[in-house]
Amino acid sequence: MTGRTVQGRVLEALISDEQRALIPEVSGNSINGLGETERRRPSPVYWHPPSRKHPYAALQTWMITKSSREVPVTADMNNTLGGRGSKARAEKAAAPAHDTPENWSSRVKEIALSNEADLVGIARTKKDWLFEGYDTPAPWIVVLGIGMTHEDLAKAPEPESMIEVMRAYNRGTRAARALADWILGQGYDAEPEGGPIAGKLPMIPAAIACGFGELGKHGSIINRRFGSSFRLACVLTDLPMLPDPGDAFGADEFCTSCRLCEQACPPDAIADHKQMVRGKTKWYVDFDKCVPISTRLTAVAFASRFARGVVRASPHGLHRSSRGAPNNTMRRPQGAPTGGPSLTRRGPGGKLHGETARATCESVANGGESE
Repeated sequence: MTGRTVQGRVLEALISDEQRALIPEVSGNSINGLGETERRRPSPVYWHPPSRKHPYAALQTWMITKSSREVPVTADMNNTLGGRGSKARAEKAAAPAHDTPENWSSRVKEIALSNEADLVGIARTKKDWLFEGYDTPAPWIVVLGIGMTHEDLAKAPEPESMIEVMRAYNRGTRAARALADWILGQGYDAEPEGGPIAGKLPMIPAAIACGFGELGKHGSIINRRFGSSFRLACVLTDLPMLPDPGDAFGADEFCTSCRLCEQACPPDAIADHKQMVRGKTKWYVDFDKCVPISTRLTAVAFASRFARGVVRASPHGLHRSSRGAPNNTMRRPQGAPTGGPSLTRRGPGGKLHGETARATCESVANGGESE
């Protein structure tokens, strides 16, 4: 990050002494396992409850406190933006109901879609998805996708963008809690999870496994319908179901040849190649470059003229913004490198439409997780 300039200003200068004092000496990339060749579980690094005492807890608390002051509606998410649903779970039925895994899968999706979810997928829970220090007996995970309103996201870094992101997190949490209560009513265990605070596992691996799309170079999933303009929630359960297949439709190959988000990222956090992370080669966003500047911009973006300039100088977005077109799907943008696939989607009447899925770097702060 040092020395990179945007609009003639050095980004390093944005990091205040107050913030710098909270940045731990340990590298977030090291915590995430960058360069490690052996498989292991991800480690909590950001967006976990401060009580877990992860190294970046103080910086995270600083960011949340400052951003809540700037956008007060996000300070008490239990009572604003539609709320998050009841924290108290429904009583579990004394005896489990019986049905086939096929029917349970269909019923779960019907219930989820009727309770505010836009996407639903089912995957078998993998232990190596879980963060270190966490466990679950649940053999299944139901992943929920919550679409976001492009018009508000495109206003980043104005408050409307942050409010839309938090509104989506609340809606996802409500959807997960409603689905969990329904499963409990069938006599099975169910544990809902919703953002922005991380739970037992990063949800991106499960979302990719159950067909939400492919991991993009920018660290977020690219979905056929929403691009990267959606948030995740989930329910861990022992309800017997069937897993959904993945959906590899060319986004990964497209990212290999396209460099828009990579070139637009102010702190140069998006690499042009995949890297080894905990025994697997994948797209990875540099935590140590991304988090200090994105944390700073999140905390002060709504009061700082220069912060607005940084985000807007990056036409394909920064941090929370998935600033794509309303369809937020992908085609080869003007000026992008040739070669590789051109991802398009046909709308009604066969008309091609869609725009490049814009960069979102938030997943790096959730443990840099992809798969």
